[in-house]
Amino acid sequence: MVVRSLDTMIGRLGIVIEDDRLIRILWEQEIKESDEEAPASALHLEAEHQLQEYFAGKRKLFDLPLAPRGTAFQLRVWQALQRIPYATTASYQQIAEAIGSPKACRAVGAANGANPLPIIVPCHRVIGKNGSLVGFGGDIDIKRQLLALEAEYSARFQV
Repeated sequence: MVVRSLDTMIGRLGIVIEDDRLIRILWEQEIKESDEEAPASALHLEAEHQLQEYFAGKRKLFDLPLAPRGTAFQLRVWQALQRIPYATTASYQQIAEAIGSPKACRAVGAANGANPLPIIVPCHRVIGKNGSLVGFGGDIDIKRQLLALEAEYSARFQV
C-alpha cells in the first residue's frame, strides 16, 4: 500500500494505491505522517491531476483504475453511486431501488458511509429522501462544499 497526500480546497486527501489500482481516498484526519513519505507513482500523479481538475471545475468524471474493497452489496451500491450525474443528487431510497433492493435504504446508507473512494465514487451526491444533507464521512460541511462546487461548475459541461 502506497499513500501520497494532496492539498485541496476541502483539506488534505490521501491517495492510496495498491497493485496499480486506487483502493482508497483518505480524509485529512485519516492520513498518518508516515504515509506521506511514499514516492509518487504514475497512478498517484494521474489521480492527483484528475482530482485537481475536479476541484477546478474542469472534470466531472474520473478515469482511474479502481479496486475498492467491500462486500458484494457494497460494491453494487458504489457502482450505483458512480451513475449519479455530476451536479445532481439521489436519495438513499433511489439508490436502493436502482440496485434492486428497494427496502434496503439503511443498508445503502451504511454502504455509502463505508465508501473507500469519496469524491471519485460520489457518495456526497446521496441525500435524504426529504432533500436533507445527511451522513457523510468527510463532514456535512465538506458535502455541502462539494455539492456547491458541482452546482457552480455544472454550466461548463452543458451542451
